[in-house]
Amino acid sequence: MLTKKNKHIALKVKNLSIGYTSKKGQSIVASHLNMEIEKGAFVCLLGKNGIGKSTLLRTLSKIQPFIDGEITLNDIPLYDYSANELAQKISLVMTEKLPESNLTVFELIALGRQPYTNWIGKLSEKDIEKINLSMEQTHIEHLSNSKFYELSDGQLQRVLISRALAQDTDIIILDEPTAHLDVQHKMETFQLLKNLAEKLHKTILVSSHEIHQAIQSATELWLMTDEKLIVGKPQELIENGNIEKLFTSENIVFNKKNQQFILKNHETSVK
Repeated sequence: MLTKKNKHIALKVKNLSIGYTSKKGQSIVASHLNMEIEKGAFVCLLGKNGIGKSTLLRTLSKIQPFIDGEITLNDIPLYDYSANELAQKISLVMTEKLPESNLTVFELIALGRQPYTNWIGKLSEKDIEKINLSMEQTHIEHLSNSKFYELSDGQLQRVLISRALAQDTDIIILDEPTAHLDVQHKMETFQLLKNLAEKLHKTILVSSHEIHQAIQSATELWLMTDEKLIVGKPQELIENGNIEKLFTSENIVFNKKNQQFILKNHETSVK
């Protein structure tokens, strides 16, 4: 087991401030953020709507510039990477709706190989091997020739994860990957991501509202609150009471036995 001294830190953030800059000035969403992700970790980012989870993920992936602080990827400043170099280090699974097209599942996943293909985008034998392997790893080989618009939400989510795997990056960032899925597919998606981190040693960062699934699956939680970002292992955050800071309402409490938030004096859990 790696010690704290020699563990591999894949992504590190120091005194980070995130938000937006316009002609009217700066609008800071969150500041003084400090955290790091160890290679092979499965980290879940939790927080209420509008708290800045998506802004943080876009900032960490260089889609959106940060206002202040430092972000390093494998001990190299994030902004020292070119767009193509970064695409070989970080892959993204975002919530935006895919544009209309007649792409098959194989063709959609093949887009993950763009950082490696030549200028005409021709797939090499290695590219095809990576695509086929990614479909095996997500158990969607049988969907290869299907049109992506024919898929269920659960199937499409696996295809997008497969595309990220085909991109062959050490880090995969996902923004609300289970937002439109039913309970079964939510559970299966979390189990898949957990397996990818454990078996393939992928570093996975996912934002979610699925608190119970995050507690059960993640190696570490990032709790984004109005005051600060709290980092820790799930059971530690439960025992020290920090998990309860996700909600400020006195009518919502955390049930340690069920590991879910519930309405006070009610049995209804907050998903």
